[in-house]
Amino acid sequence: MQARMDPVGAVRRLVPPERLTSRVTALDDAFVIAHFGLAAPEPRRPVVVNGLVDRAVELTPDDVRALPQRRVESVHECFGNPLAPGEWVRRAANLVWTGPRLRDVLDLAGIGEDATTLWARGADHGEFGGSSAPDYLKDLPLDDVLDRALVAHRCNDEPLHTHRGGPLRLVVPGYFGTNSVKWLTELTLADHRPEHLFTTRLYLRPGPHGGSVPVRELDVTSVVVGVDGGVARGWAWSSVPVTRVAVTVDGRPVRVELEPARGRAWQGFRAVVGSGRTITARATDATGRTQPTSGARNAVHELQL
Repeated sequence: MQARMDPVGAVRRLVPPERLTSRVTALDDAFVIAHFGLAAPEPRRPVVVNGLVDRAVELTPDDVRALPQRRVESVHECFGNPLAPGEWVRRAANLVWTGPRLRDVLDLAGIGEDATTLWARGADHGEFGGSSAPDYLKDLPLDDVLDRALVAHRCNDEPLHTHRGGPLRLVVPGYFGTNSVKWLTELTLADHRPEHLFTTRLYLRPGPHGGSVPVRELDVTSVVVGVDGGVARGWAWSSVPVTRVAVTVDGRPVRVELEPARGRAWQGFRAVVGSGRTITARATDATGRTQPTSGARNAVHELQL
């Protein structure tokens, strides 16, 4: 499938849910998003660790590969167009990432006691939605991502290709993909949030107590990927384990088998639907969040046969 330019300039490779039949998504079936277009290939691009650290360090991809490695399977999901944050989207994959923990990378510089926030900077730059930026920048709560995030150099056991953010990218399982900064150039420890197009102007959503908050933790979501022999199959995920998936066939509820949670990977479900023509799935997670029936980016998925 070829990448294309969308109206706001982002490179997008779109894959319908019906292609997501494998537990680990094939790279050819995993979406590609690049707000400014793809960054120039630089296989030796280093990452600088600076800010509230004991000493600034510059790490090559070889330095990162020499650290203790972790292999993590997790859902990778696009939040959607930040210019239309409520728009229905179905862009997700379940991928296997390899790299050292963020903590192990930052420990090489020494984490300052006043550091509360991580700034992750990427090499891509340009214009998005009528605004320009010299780079891509996201900020993340340090305590929440220290042991969760990886500085990844492999995806599905292959070297991380340039169009997926190689040679190094941040990966934050359980967070939307906008936080997994591609073409990583800098990790800065700070005690405050930065002012940037992609931190305080885009990728915001209404907060629980008013105002706006950054887009971070995944929403509860499910998709039906197909029906074979009268059995519907699909995937469900959230930032926490999914505890229930309700499936209907032509408006009639049916019994569902849901796999137990496996870290932050998606969970499979199946339901006998016979010869039904309209299949819907609606997930609920361990915090009690349930997919909206309509009018939201994670609204209930419907498969018409």
